[in-house]
Amino acid sequence: MTVNDVNSGAGATARLAVAVGDLARVHARATPDRPAMVFEERVTSYAALDRRTNQVANGLLAAGIRDQARIAVLAKNSDRFYDVYFGAAKANNVIVPVNWRLAPPEIAFIINHSQAKALVIGAEYLPLLDEIGTELTGLELILAVGADGTRHVEFDAWQAGQPHADPGLAHDADMTVMQLYTSGTTGLPKGVELTNGNVVSALAAGLSGALGPWGPEEVVLIPLPLFHVGGAHFGTNAFYHGGCNVILRETSADLILEAFRRHPITRAGFVPSVLLLCLQHPDCPATDFGPLHTITYGGSPIPFDLLRQAIDVFKCGFVHMYGMTESTSLATVLKPEEHDLDNLTRLRSVGRAVPGLAVQIVDANGAEVAPGQVGEIIVRGPCVTKGYWRQPDATAHTIRAGWLHTGDAGYADEDGYLYVYDRVKDMIVSGGENVYPAEVESAIFGHPAVADVAVIGVPDARWGEAVKAVVVLAPGADTSADAIIDFARARIAGFKCPKSVDFVDALPRNPSGKILKRLLREPYWAGYERQVN
Repeated sequence: MTVNDVNSGAGATARLAVAVGDLARVHARATPDRPAMVFEERVTSYAALDRRTNQVANGLLAAGIRDQARIAVLAKNSDRFYDVYFGAAKANNVIVPVNWRLAPPEIAFIINHSQAKALVIGAEYLPLLDEIGTELTGLELILAVGADGTRHVEFDAWQAGQPHADPGLAHDADMTVMQLYTSGTTGLPKGVELTNGNVVSALAAGLSGALGPWGPEEVVLIPLPLFHVGGAHFGTNAFYHGGCNVILRETSADLILEAFRRHPITRAGFVPSVLLLCLQHPDCPATDFGPLHTITYGGSPIPFDLLRQAIDVFKCGFVHMYGMTESTSLATVLKPEEHDLDNLTRLRSVGRAVPGLAVQIVDANGAEVAPGQVGEIIVRGPCVTKGYWRQPDATAHTIRAGWLHTGDAGYADEDGYLYVYDRVKDMIVSGGENVYPAEVESAIFGHPAVADVAVIGVPDARWGEAVKAVVVLAPGADTSADAIIDFARARIAGFKCPKSVDFVDALPRNPSGKILKRLLREPYWAGYERQVN
């Protein structure tokens, strides 16, 4: 099914949302028959979205799941994600999207740490649930999407049995609506709490023109995983303005190009590695991108040659967003008119602060530095998280006097354009995925042949950065790079595993014993202007 009728009713006005639950309510009243989202062969109108999310809210409340209870979602992308997200918000509960690419112990940790009372799980992950089920604590309700006939309650049948009426609960700006887990520098993920105020403030930033003009005529492609802020939040922009989201089950060049052929896509959100996959696909040259006017990209820096090729092929405006989960994906924006292919210096920038947000560069003492001087990037504003769930020390370390300390190093020029230079926390961004070396090192260190290990990011033409392990073998031990990688893959998600392993006699350390990762990285980054790619 297509959304060629999406422009019917365009131009209708409605009161904009003041809470996440309103994203389903507002346009159901103004333009009830307009498509809100498309997933495969299903088209959901705004009236249906409002009704379906009411049913989710009422079902949760009837089960006693209320008062900021956590609802974990472990499933591939689908329209049901937003049923649960907005329905949970209407019940004043919190959705916890779980990265299905993680290893089973990591998934169990997130569900337990979040203290989830309900789990919505895709049918393909029921075998995993059988594997980790005895480790899960606190679950009171399990709903299986597309798994009729199993011992679990089927989501659609459960939803259909609930009342249609809006529960009508009052919403507070400080109520958490989404909890997204990020990889932790200590090896444990942290749950970032995003509130009604955070999400609506980030959506309202679009009204300032920061992301270009939006309206009800937008047909927005959502190819990125909804367990990431870049996927889940990007889609809410269309709901905010009464547009339509086309949701893809997986991030696949085949599915992306098919979506452009089937639907009048006007906007899309990508990470650079996905742009590259699309451009390299044999069907790309024959695909008509005519209605497309804006591509938003972020998650990692983009090589200039890739950007130039993308502009030539897609023939649309490009918006570069720099942000993080903790800032509801927003901090700075490089607008389409600032993508000047004749100004390479400006193209290396991630833009200027979004209106309503403040961005500063500070030294180790927290003092703002002069333009051109490298320091840590910090962000303040209504989009900044209220903190990490059940981790007050981590919250206090990251958010100081209202400023979010990003862990990224960079500098600003005289005109206020921000340039990301390095990562204070050694985080690796590979294909838009955040990988913290501590997690990978912990997984590898248990190998009986490993005496010492350090993990770094190295340049990679496809992924931006690739994970590399530098290993010192135990005396008399012998093993291979493949054996090290296989050992890690059994303990952590595949995207975190090293793509390559180097063996050395010793790791460089300072007098206190800290590994000098900058020295390890230097040979691989020789010839690059900055230590991110």
